[in-house]
Amino acid sequence: MASAAGDEDVGEFYLRYYVGHKGKFGHEFLEFEFQPEGKLRYANNSNYKNDTMIRKEVFLTPAVLRECRHIIAESEIMKEDDKTWPEPDRVGRQELEIVMGNEHISFTTSKIGSLVDVQSSKDPEGLRIFYYLVQASTSLHAIGIQLMLMSLRCNCMVSCLHFPASVILSLIVKH
Repeated sequence: MASAAGDEDVGEFYLRYYVGHKGKFGHEFLEFEFQPEGKLRYANNSNYKNDTMIRKEVFLTPAVLRECRHIIAESEIMKEDDKTWPEPDRVGRQELEIVMGNEHISFTTSKIGSLVDVQSSKDPEGLRIFYYLVQASTSLHAIGIQLMLMSLRCNCMVSCLHFPASVILSLIVKH
């Protein structure tokens, strides 16, 4: 857990989230990662109606990365263990990997359809933390992708997103 001095701002930072399954339309997934140098990478593969894979990259400001680190530190996800979480199954899998400072965690679980799935698990508290952190991370990723797409529609080159952390916080529902 981070101290009041802001230990979450020290050292390397990396986050990768994957959710996907293999089914009627092949391997379909969504994956994004926040890389140490500030690059946000996004991939979405859906073969429904012969869609093609979407890949996007954008650079985030240090303020946005600090906010990501802060959200992770506040969630206390680094203290959790996935050993009793539902195993990936035919419905799909989720993976979350985080490197923050000298800590490295990697979680794997099945797709979570709703909070009912969380509450009925063997570790509802730990899975709840995972569930809400994934929601927050997905919101950050969605904001970055939306801003990138808006910029591309204006025929502008996106090299860096500049928006205050308070804007991000106002868009993320904290639980």
